[in-house]
Formats: sequence, structure tokens, C-alpha cells
Amino acid sequence: MKFLQAPWRWEFISRHSGSGPCIFCQAAEDTRDRENLVCYRGDSFFVILNKYPYATGHLMVVPNLHTCELMHITPAQASEMWFLINQSIAHLKERFKPDGFNLGMNLGAAAGAGIKEHLHMHVVPRWSGDANFMPIIGKSRVMSYSLSDVYDALAEGFSR
Repeated sequence: MKFLQAPWRWEFISRHSGSGPCIFCQAAEDTRDRENLVCYRGDSFFVILNKYPYATGHLMVVPNLHTCELMHITPAQASEMWFLINQSIAHLKERFKPDGFNLGMNLGAAAGAGIKEHLHMHVVPRWSGDANFMPIIGKSRVMSYSLSDVYDALAEGFSR
């Protein structure tokens, strides 16, 4: 069996292990969207860039409601969530031209949730050949764009 390592995530995971304030709740309440990397705010959900992305444009669709249970999301809220996922994919396709996407929720620590207390859907753009040796051998990730450039592109897309 092979094990994939992501050592660059440890700093984030160790700081957000359930103690202290929820970073998603803080982002939902704080109006400094650019500083918090919030690209869009809907009625019940917001779109935020991942501060430690697996790929350029890695974002999350997050409910304003602090919950770790999918059953706490109403059908209307679920509709908004899927609408924002589709909008996110459309804006990422338009600006960054990925070849595909990974979508996923990790529900609970056993499932790999870095922030298990607050639901969030990951949207990760992927390109053919984007998996390489750099994260393992070089302990580095190569991002084609800065977080601020990605933020600008997506915030502009959502503002239309």
C-alpha cells in the first residue's frame, strides 16, 4: 500500500484542530472579504479560497450556519450550495481552463476533515499532468497564480 503525504498541511491542521474560534464562522462574520479570501456571499453560503490549496483555484463553498451535519441544511440551502458549486466551476473554467475537477466533503475527522466542526464542499480544479514530484521530493507545491490573483479573477466572475 502506498501512502500519500501532505506535510505542508500540518501547520494548518495543528492550528485548527477544534480548539479556538471556527475560521469559517469568522470569515462569515467578517466583512473584510479580500483579506479573508471570500470571493462571494450568497444568502446562506459563501465561496472562499483555500489558504493551503491543492491546486490553483482550490476553493470551498461553505454554509453561514455553523454545523457539521448535512441534515441541518434545508433543501433551499442545498439548492443554493449546488448553484454556487456550479457557478464556481463555470468561473474556474472560464479563467483557468482546467481539464477536470474534484468535488468533495470530508465529514468528520475519520474522513479526513481538517475542519470537522463546519461543513464545506471543496472544489479543486485539475489539469492533466498536474500531479508531480514537487510536493514529495521538494516539499513544495507549484502554483501558477498567487492567491490574490485567483481571488481577483473569481471575485470578478461572481460580481457579473
